[in-house]
Amino acid sequence: MITQQQARNLHLAAQGLLQAPARAAKRSDVAASVQRMGLLQIDTIHVVARSPYLVLFSRLGHYPRQWLEDALAQGQLFETWAHEACFAPASDLLHHRAYNRDGRKHWGLGKAEALHATQRPHLDKLLAHIAANGPVKSSDFERPEGSKGGAWWAWKDEKRWLETLFGRGELMVRQRDKFHRVYDLTSRVAPEALLAEQGGHAPTGVQAHQQFITQSIAALGICQARWVNDYYRLKPRLKDADLDALVADGTVVRVDVEGWDAPGYVHSAHAALLKKALKGQLLASHTSLLSPFDPVVWDRERASTLFDFDYRLECYTPEPKRVYGYFVLPILCQGELIGRLDAKAHRSEGVFEVKALHCQGPRPWSELQIKAVAQALVECAQWHDTPTVNISQCRAKGLKLALQRAVKMASVQASPSLPQSAA
Repeated sequence: MITQQQARNLHLAAQGLLQAPARAAKRSDVAASVQRMGLLQIDTIHVVARSPYLVLFSRLGHYPRQWLEDALAQGQLFETWAHEACFAPASDLLHHRAYNRDGRKHWGLGKAEALHATQRPHLDKLLAHIAANGPVKSSDFERPEGSKGGAWWAWKDEKRWLETLFGRGELMVRQRDKFHRVYDLTSRVAPEALLAEQGGHAPTGVQAHQQFITQSIAALGICQARWVNDYYRLKPRLKDADLDALVADGTVVRVDVEGWDAPGYVHSAHAALLKKALKGQLLASHTSLLSPFDPVVWDRERASTLFDFDYRLECYTPEPKRVYGYFVLPILCQGELIGRLDAKAHRSEGVFEVKALHCQGPRPWSELQIKAVAQALVECAQWHDTPTVNISQCRAKGLKLALQRAVKMASVQASPSLPQSAA
């Protein structure tokens, strides 16, 4: 039997969030972190750093954001539809192409197939243009007067055609230019993948589906069967019986977890971590602000069961109906999710604003937790180049003043310049 906290720590260890980074980040850590997670979800909201950068910061500490874009441009990562739009490690390219083609049911892929069926001549013309003239961005094409960006149906034709060709795998994202996608022919971005497919050396959709089941379990550290499918957006949702074969061949281990009404599953690659967890040797010491699109919280049911933390993204909820705020960051503190804060980085003023902070549950924060959260706030604010932390509102009696004092002390103790990241 594994306790709830031991399960949490195992999950955080697999995700790279159990302990604070032991050294300055290296360039290679970006691709390695995505490899460990399996996916890095993309979102464009930037009231604070865009989500993929923030997810990496929570794990790596201070690092140059450009490293993520460099990893994409150098072919260490690629973009795909998966959980949603995601960066994924290059080693998984053929599996994602196979599953996108043969198994994954996603609105982005569905839209691509529908448009392909009705507008193939336009797609071929755009492909010919890219073949002759090189990579393109959506902004390379003039927008019809009066049209607006936003949802799929409001995009200009060229943007929808580019996304269609991307969804079908005929185009890939070669790089990002100020976070805008730069599209190129797959034959130029990943020629080896096409050769493998043409030579019959690529996995089938069924094989990719099985691979993503095991990778989901590994990425999560410990999970219930019903949580597996959400990670890579697999269909259908799994039951315990669906994992019997993996248990029988030793790929995964079935364990009992205190308080769970279903068994947990741990990948054999984490056998050593499981032993440490059972002995109480996995100690959670890391405190960080998480992105709303962090794998730890992107499955509402899983976050609720693992951390007793009910989290719902509210940026797409009308403002009068929001409970916590527009872009709320969960607060991870030494193995627990102890609160959430609505943040905004005022870059021109150099201010990191905590618009509202909410504690989780009735238990007040300890002095140690206040100090740890203050340090995490200061470090996150410095990385944003907004070193002044301004706490506007706190929904726990007495916490605002204590946290302000701790933030002031952490700011004084912090180095005036960011730690140097390794090349």
